[in-house]
Amino acid sequence: FNSKKSSMSSQKTLALGGERISGSQVRSQNVTAAVAVANVVKSSLGPVGLDKMLVDDVGDVTITNDGATILQLLEVEHPAGKVLVELADLQDQEVGDGTTSVVIIAAELLKIAEELVHDKIHPTSIISGFRIACREAVEFIQKELSISGDDLEEDTIVNVAKTSMSSKIIGSESDFFAKIVVDAMNAVKRTSSKGKSKYPVKAVNVLKAHGGRAKESRLVDGYAINNTVASQACPKKMNGAKIACFDMNIHKARMKMGVNVVVTEADKLDGIRKREEDITKERIQLILNSGANVVLTVQGIDDMSLKYFVEAGVMAIRRVTKEDMKRIARVTGATIVTSFSDMDGGESYDASNLGYSESVVQERVSDDEFIVINKPKAKTAASIVLRGANDFMLDEMERAIHDSLCVVKRVLESKSVVAGGGSVEAALSVFLSNFSLTISSREQLAIGAFAKALLVIPKTLANNAACDARDLTATLRSCHHTAQRPERAEIEIVKKKVQKKKEAGEEVDEAKMMEEAMEKKKELKWYGLDLVNKTVANNRLLGVLEPSMSKIKSIRFATEAAISILRIDDYIKLTPSQEEGGSYYDAINSGSIQG
Repeated sequence: FNSKKSSMSSQKTLALGGERISGSQVRSQNVTAAVAVANVVKSSLGPVGLDKMLVDDVGDVTITNDGATILQLLEVEHPAGKVLVELADLQDQEVGDGTTSVVIIAAELLKIAEELVHDKIHPTSIISGFRIACREAVEFIQKELSISGDDLEEDTIVNVAKTSMSSKIIGSESDFFAKIVVDAMNAVKRTSSKGKSKYPVKAVNVLKAHGGRAKESRLVDGYAINNTVASQACPKKMNGAKIACFDMNIHKARMKMGVNVVVTEADKLDGIRKREEDITKERIQLILNSGANVVLTVQGIDDMSLKYFVEAGVMAIRRVTKEDMKRIARVTGATIVTSFSDMDGGESYDASNLGYSESVVQERVSDDEFIVINKPKAKTAASIVLRGANDFMLDEMERAIHDSLCVVKRVLESKSVVAGGGSVEAALSVFLSNFSLTISSREQLAIGAFAKALLVIPKTLANNAACDARDLTATLRSCHHTAQRPERAEIEIVKKKVQKKKEAGEEVDEAKMMEEAMEKKKELKWYGLDLVNKTVANNRLLGVLEPSMSKIKSIRFATEAAISILRIDDYIKLTPSQEEGGSYYDAINSGSIQG
């Protein structure tokens, strides 16, 4: 009896207060969740992808086909689904584009891995095969599929921007917007002391204005902010601007909290008020004495202080956002001041805190007014003013412009592009299928499955364009198989063709045929889907280009995400513990208090 009691108590100790799922069941659930998340964004891939309308619990509507935005707005509860949401967010931060494709590839890898597990292949062998395939794929992209050069032509960079925009709302105006994006990124070029060029996306401010056509959007040579002058009496334009930046309230001096002043005589009260006014005037005089003619503050400027600025002919601007203020300080060379107090216990404002620009102007665009800081002295800046019919359109345009800016930045910094339209995925599929045959272990099956999974991108692109996916994918694979065929095999094929023609009595120039075959072989590796004409074509000539980094990172991230989910073989969900009792009588019974 004692032994039976002890075994029961040990079981009770080991029991989990929750739900536990193990083995193939948990793996199946994870794959189902990942595929469900990928299916949400699948139809939005490519230049003819469809948009999604998302309505949140408050009723705010978002219309977009940006993968990262869609997944962020979805409230995904399943842990495996959350991994894919974070994956899209990571791709968005690292590259700025390719968020939809990275999720689709990760889900397809999981789907195909589950099939291998059902065929009694251990997950460790699959993970090992996926890692080998990922490494080989990245190496093949860098060596064979990349178009690199220290000075890529401007047309190439514009084409990369156009490819990024092709699936967005501004796809029809991509020629116009691509030029704006490339000019904006070139305008904010920074060169480090080591001679390395950087292109900060944050240095390009994007503003939105209602009304007008999308083609009325424009690039501003300077930093534009969505603010106006604090008073209509302030000047609207200031040439040779000396800019003072503050993160404080510029208002009438008041007593600090908790300070009490007892006044017994009425005239002394007037004296205190007069002194408060004088302190304010002295502080403003400190700003004016430094030579500042434009004053910006994150906080407010009261009417009394504004009166002094108007009298001095100073342009005063209040309620500038902190983010904008930091960028303005960076590009103009100004220092943001939070207090007038100095080390000696007095108050001062030094001219070294000022920033400089050629001019500061208030401009009107439709119903909105903007402050534009033209040609700042410290660093170059650029702003894009977008025009559109409504908020939904302007928000989606802003997302499209941001993605394009990120893509152009990556190309300008890495100096490397690849052909788009499923070209890279098809080439990798053929390469990895051939490579898997050289592996004599179980990993061969995992590498072959990885190759098959990559074809999901060209298949999805073709499906979204209402094309025959199987036919186009087969043609594309055939092109890349020919491109990767060894030269010796190509020579043998040409010789056979020459032999046949000679037997038919035709005149043949063998050298010319060989030259044409080799030239075509070189071109075939750039072949991808041309979804406008519903065929395969040389996407390098068509200008369908993407950053190499986008493809490399998406394959790496998708593989890592698939592996991290595939490694899971136990799912334990603990039920929240409920506190027992809580009443006065329960406390007495438990002995925690004496009755």
